[in-house]
Amino acid sequence: MADIEFSLGEDPTLLIVDDDEPFLKRLGRAMEKRGFTVELAESVAAGKAVAAERPPAYAVVDLRLEDGNGLEVVETLRETRPDSRIVVLTGYGAIATAVAAVKIGATDYLSKPADADDVTRALLSTTDELPGPPENPMSADRVRWEHIQRVYELCDRNVSETARRLGMHRRTLQRILAKRSPR
Repeated sequence: MADIEFSLGEDPTLLIVDDDEPFLKRLGRAMEKRGFTVELAESVAAGKAVAAERPPAYAVVDLRLEDGNGLEVVETLRETRPDSRIVVLTGYGAIATAVAAVKIGATDYLSKPADADDVTRALLSTTDELPGPPENPMSADRVRWEHIQRVYELCDRNVSETARRLGMHRRTLQRILAKRSPR
């Protein structure tokens, strides 16, 4: 972290919401070492409760949690503290979910595995500079998968409607959605 110089400002409060307990605790400790005052939550319900009662200046929210969608926590944070900087973190990186997260108020979106330096950079970055072109562009399989994810999100996560619009069998779509994204 020596090469990363950022200012936390006057309020270093940070909420981390993730249902992967080892990851949650590890990231919490790492962020405390970087000067944040960390509060941990393992569910959408716990995250929303903290966001409503003690809205933090910063938040890192996992997208898919056991009891629901992390975007609910982002919405609560935006209502209670519009100036908070929020990073949505997920193991299911898809362009459609990134767009949805940013539309409802997330500052940035990171795919797992992301380390504490990546999270800190995303939370505290003040530049609007666009990243350079990718070293390894998406494969054709990945582009197809991203398109399916986008249509799925646009259909409000309705498998039958998505399958109809894509012209594929519902079971085929379910198998595709159950898999991790191709490289």
